[in-house]
Amino acid sequence: MPIFVFPDDPIWNEEADAVEFAVEVGEYHGRVFVTRRVLQSVVGHRPQPDEAVQQVCMNRHAFDRAVELRILDRALDPDANIHLTGRDLARVTR
Repeated sequence: MPIFVFPDDPIWNEEADAVEFAVEVGEYHGRVFVTRRVLQSVVGHRPQPDEAVQQVCMNRHAFDRAVELRILDRALDPDANIHLTGRDLARVTR
């Protein structure tokens, strides 16, 4: 089983309107994006940037597990990064 590393804390990416953090697996180094719209389904309202980052931090295990599953499924986005969806999160919170 690969070892997944999440080397930095989540930050707000204004351009992407998303929380962003890094993931590394061996030689793969990618970025993970969780848009405000996806987070809206988690918190029940459109979160402000600081609340969005806080939600990812507070639920980090679920977000990390969703990323791991996407990598294991080889389901990277065309830019080799990962843009988590509500479906990804539902998969790990069932």
